[in-house]
Amino acid sequence: MQVLRALPVLGLLPLVIIWFGVGEAPKIALVAFGTAFPVYVNTYTAIRGVDNRLVESGRTVGLGHFGLVRHVILPGAVPGFLVGLRFALTGAWLIMIVAERLNATDGIGYLMNQAQSWYRTDIIVLGLLIYGVLGLAADGIVRLLERRLLVWRRGFEGGA
Repeated sequence: MQVLRALPVLGLLPLVIIWFGVGEAPKIALVAFGTAFPVYVNTYTAIRGVDNRLVESGRTVGLGHFGLVRHVILPGAVPGFLVGLRFALTGAWLIMIVAERLNATDGIGYLMNQAQSWYRTDIIVLGLLIYGVLGLAADGIVRLLERRLLVWRRGFEGGA
């Protein structure tokens, strides 16, 4: 996993174009590859960081393996997963912008690329604003998920 994580996602663009052609499939493949690792690393770290005292308490009250996973490990790993998801969303927008600019026949990035040819800075700025608003909305959705999923955490306010 570490070898795959170290590969530069945008460096894979020529290979992905050869494999998937031009269109939506290469963008989806690049975004999936680029977002899998932040989520994986943060979730793995969160699972490893679950307090052993909680695991022992779960065993003491009679939880089996699946009970421990469901009632102790997963709830303890959710905050790390959500942090990874927020990082992944930021990376996804970056990957999508580059992929659309270099390998698309439609989309905001394609429109911005065409506007560059005609020196239409207004269209380029509008495209950037649209990406910014969409990125902020995606982050807001994850923050809403945090508020809903982490109500059990004392002092959690779901901000920043």
